[in-house]
Amino acid sequence: MKKTIFDDYATMVAKKFHVELDSIFEKSKRRHLVDARQMLYLLCMERPIRVSYIKHYLQEYGYDVSHSTILYGYKKAREQVGQDPEFKEIYNELKSTLEL
Repeated sequence: MKKTIFDDYATMVAKKFHVELDSIFEKSKRRHLVDARQMLYLLCMERPIRVSYIKHYLQEYGYDVSHSTILYGYKKAREQVGQDPEFKEIYNELKSTLEL
């Protein structure tokens, strides 16, 4: 069940950020990909999906990342929601679209 939710979030985030789904799971520090990944972490954590599950699902896509990196990305995304109106709008739109 949570895997399906994770996949739905990942797909919607990729579409909203205008990137390929596979690009989100690349070891890249390009800003738009980092923003997309952090948005994914935020949505999943607020669902709530445990960090260990998020880590496992990311590994299934070939993206190996530590728990602390996920937590850091989540924290940065929370900050960005508070500071960037456009990021907040995207967050609210995705959250309302994907709520069950």
